[in-house]
Amino acid sequence: MAREPKSFDHLLGGKAKGLSDAQLQAHFTLYKGYVTKLNEITTKLAAADRSTPNYSFNEYSELRRREPVAFNGTVLHEMYFDGLGDGSTQPSAGTREFIANGFGSFDAWVADTKACLMSGHGWTLLCYDYDSKKLINNLVQGEHHIGLFANVHVMAAFDAWEHAYFFDYQTGKAKYVESILSGLNWDVLAARFKQVGAAV
Repeated sequence: MAREPKSFDHLLGGKAKGLSDAQLQAHFTLYKGYVTKLNEITTKLAAADRSTPNYSFNEYSELRRREPVAFNGTVLHEMYFDGLGDGSTQPSAGTREFIANGFGSFDAWVADTKACLMSGHGWTLLCYDYDSKKLINNLVQGEHHIGLFANVHVMAAFDAWEHAYFFDYQTGKAKYVESILSGLNWDVLAARFKQVGAAV
């Protein structure tokens, strides 16, 4: 069954702090492109010949190599858009404690996330590490699957690709980072934290 792109029109009209409707609409279009390609890859994989896979080139092999790009490009954008807010929600005491457990303090997490986002284009992912049972930041850059940590549960995705901010901020990436982090939808993030048993 084909995957349908989600609607994030509720973010329009100033509901995503620091992001204009024009910036968001352009980003929505790019996201829908990932959904389209994921559906195309899924359809072609279902019918692909599996008898001669090859590292150099084979249709099945190439589809499998590109599948993570389209899959993560779809899912991470959905997580990113879901987490955007207008600054009207705040992290609870339990949420702050859960984050502080991994980073030393809530403010240390903010500082590390800003630094991570400024370290390259790509994604910064806030992840729950099942081994340490703590939150960690994961810089995923180059493509949507390169550098993705194993044995983690992605809690939040922050887009640091130029297409996420250039219309509004041009080269002022730091202002974009400051804006989205100060406008997070903490209700959405708290619901994700509960998935791994956090008392938030």
